[in-house]
Amino acid sequence: MTFISESPEERTQCYRVLDDNGQLILGSNLVQVGEELAVKMYTDMITLQTMDTLFYEAQRQGRISFYLTTIGEEAINIATAAALTADDHVFPQYREPGVLLWRGFTLQEFANQCFVNKADHGKGRQMPVHYGSNKHNYFTVSSTIATQLPHAVGAAYALKMDRKDACAVTYFGDGGSSEGDFHAALNFAAVLEAPVIFICRNNGWAISTPTSDQFRSDGVVVRGSAYGVRSIRVDGNDALAIYGAVHAARKMAITEHRPILIEALTYRVGHHSTSDDSTKYRPVDEIEWWKWARDPVTRFRKWIESKYWWSSEAESEFRSSVRQQLLHAIQVAEKAEKPPVADIFTDVYDVPPSNLHEQEKLLRETIRRHPRDYPSDVPA
Repeated sequence: MTFISESPEERTQCYRVLDDNGQLILGSNLVQVGEELAVKMYTDMITLQTMDTLFYEAQRQGRISFYLTTIGEEAINIATAAALTADDHVFPQYREPGVLLWRGFTLQEFANQCFVNKADHGKGRQMPVHYGSNKHNYFTVSSTIATQLPHAVGAAYALKMDRKDACAVTYFGDGGSSEGDFHAALNFAAVLEAPVIFICRNNGWAISTPTSDQFRSDGVVVRGSAYGVRSIRVDGNDALAIYGAVHAARKMAITEHRPILIEALTYRVGHHSTSDDSTKYRPVDEIEWWKWARDPVTRFRKWIESKYWWSSEAESEFRSSVRQQLLHAIQVAEKAEKPPVADIFTDVYDVPPSNLHEQEKLLRETIRRHPRDYPSDVPA
């Protein structure tokens, strides 16, 4: 009689390529990254940082209602995106704007969405940072945790049936692995042999809930084997390791018709959102240590500088340019006309039912009765 142990004697190893100082680890399995790709990865990480800073400040100034940063997780955003193709379908959580940035979503489009104007692709019906783009195969963000995981499996199965040279990729946090949809999705994917990559950003915190209060297992990676899903644990602050792991995972998912689970270990340096103050539940010195000692952007810059032409002068010039572009995008988005009231009631039914007509009528009457409570730039 033999019982399987509740936990292995040793933790699952973590794949790394760069050490904390941006130096190649001797004997690491490096997937080659050319100069053009490496520089774009780094500059997109800088752009993502700058965007987070300015939009966060805009929310604190009361100019937008909500924002959520990716500070500390820039490498996961950009390196995973770099290893995918434009045909791969992305089902994000809410901390992956870098994937959309990589695919060509403009700074103006980001600003339009956050400032909820007439140019917003979502027609002003989503809260800020709930981006979406049909053009870029990036499905609209939903706040509801982990609902995107079964959706990704279904899309992956459809890609497989259509014999497409593409896969589905979905992102979630460690908190998402505590939801039933996570378990259903992994089992669904394994049984149907769907070409889907599950990328877990294990950043230590599900808002204020630490991983120690979420599970007793060796992180999230070990759950893959329980469902028959090939898995790997990666250093989420190592851009080269992430790129290599996703590059390999994509090839396996498509050619072998199988799901892959990637657990990227990282740390959420920023607050969960502008509605959160993380200093209430974790020490400030812990946040500062991760911000300065384990910063993925700094680590990747050190490798770039040692291998290619990138310099502090080039970085200063680029950061200044991106900041000016973002400030301009914010000014344009803020001044733009708001979406018409009618857009609230469209795009769900082919023929709107009577209850929606009634709701629209009541809303218009309310706006007329209380003009001071509604912005004058909202078209009828």
